[in-house]
Amino acid sequence: MGLFDFLLHRPDFEEGLERWRAVPGAVLLDVRTPEEYRSGHVPGAVNLPLDRLHERELPADRPVFAYCLSGARSARACAWLKRQGHEAVNLGGIGGYRGPLETKG
Repeated sequence: MGLFDFLLHRPDFEEGLERWRAVPGAVLLDVRTPEEYRSGHVPGAVNLPLDRLHERELPADRPVFAYCLSGARSARACAWLKRQGHEAVNLGGIGGYRGPLETKG
């Protein structure tokens, strides 16, 4: 694998979820709107919309794995979290995810 292959390879959503599950105590953060969250989210995910991220303190000693619909909002959330000193991983978008979803909010 060359350098560009490494840089261009982005784990898919399922791989990211496996990484989240493998880290005890890690936070799975859904940064979509409450309406989007209620329409279907990954079991175990906590909803904290991007525009309200600054309103809630997340545990600094636990890594955060964030997702949204396409990956754009979660990228912005991870950038902000990293500036705050958090370990944050962008899982990307749930748009193509075909696994189990919860619809309760």
